[in-house]
Amino acid sequence: MNRTARLYALVEELRAAAPRPLTVAALAARFEVVARTVQRDLQALMESGVPLRVQPGRGGGWTIDPAMTLPPVRLTVQEAAALTAALAAADARTPYAGAARTAAQKITAAMAGPAAAAARELAARIVAVPAPDDDAIRSAVERALDGNTALRLSYTDAAGRESERVVEPAGLLTADGRWYLVAWCRTRRAGRGFRLDRITAAAPTGEQASSHDLSALLRGSAAAAAVRPAALTPLAPRP
Repeated sequence: MNRTARLYALVEELRAAAPRPLTVAALAARFEVVARTVQRDLQALMESGVPLRVQPGRGGGWTIDPAMTLPPVRLTVQEAAALTAALAAADARTPYAGAARTAAQKITAAMAGPAAAAARELAARIVAVPAPDDDAIRSAVERALDGNTALRLSYTDAAGRESERVVEPAGLLTADGRWYLVAWCRTRRAGRGFRLDRITAAAPTGEQASSHDLSALLRGSAAAAAVRPAALTPLAPRP
């Protein structure tokens, strides 16, 4: 059994036993490898986001939260390729890119058969030129959206003019390969779109933002015809 298959099998073995913990020795015997190999595999799974826990002491061992794991995912080869290509497109400047990577790792860890092989093969044949990234700005925008809090921005517009704004985030807009923060601008007293790669600084204010309707802020703008991406439609709550 190769390592990828063993990692997948380890998750399934722990899921089947949950909530009962399994010792490293028991797992090593089950997969016919040395304890050090199992320990290394379990550490790799934890680092990739798999919800493993260690229960110390007599009767303890490794366990997994079954409510926080995926059952086996039966994807077609084309679906696995689409997932891989979408992840490659989510470069470091894409909102929630870090979470997208860990989510994809969990999905691919739950895949088996031809789909898993296709995903790995395609991943080996995709390369990208890294783009400049500012983790602090992207993280600040993500936290403001998650917590519905106001955000202080330093922004440079298309004409090179710099300004300071306090904005109340309403959502994200993607257009022509670029991402925009759509927000109510307290300075202009109107809805505005801020291109993420033109935000030069972003800091939380700690203030709760008012609730703003994304469609209403886009109305009358160049993005008035924006619609939810088809791939996200099944994920969104019904109106």
